[in-house]
Amino acid sequence: MVYLKSWTDFETAATDLYAKSPRKVRYCVKFAPKTGHLVLKLTDDTTVIMYKTFSSIVLNRFESLNLRLLSQMANVKPRARISTGLVGAPERSGTPGVDEVGERGSTPAPEGKRATGTATPGGAGKKKKKGKR
Repeated sequence: MVYLKSWTDFETAATDLYAKSPRKVRYCVKFAPKTGHLVLKLTDDTTVIMYKTFSSIVLNRFESLNLRLLSQMANVKPRARISTGLVGAPERSGTPGVDEVGERGSTPAPEGKRATGTATPGGAGKKKKKGKR
C-alpha cells in the first residue's frame, strides 16, 4: 500500500472513489499518539487510498474532508454557515441571565437557620496530619 504524498491528490482521489461506489467505500482514521502520525485510509476492496502525516496543519483540511464525506454519506446537502448570534432572539445557554435572576429573586433561608459562614455543614474541623513513619 502506497501513501499519497500531497493532500490535494488524496482529497480528490477520496471524493472520486466515494462518488464512484458509495455503498462499498470504507473510511478509516487512525492516530498513533506515540509517533504523532495521522493515517487516513479509504478503500472499496479493489482500490486503496492512504495518506499519512504528522503535521498539525493538515487538521483543518482533514476536518473539511470529513464534513464533505460525511455529508455525502448521509446524503445531505452542505448547509450554509449559521451565525452564532441570532437577531431578535436572546442567546440561551444553561445559566439564567442577569435579568432572569432579578425577576425570579432568590430563595430565602429559613428563619431559624441563618448562614454564619464559620461552621461547616458536617461539623468537620481541621484535618489531622499523618505522622511520619
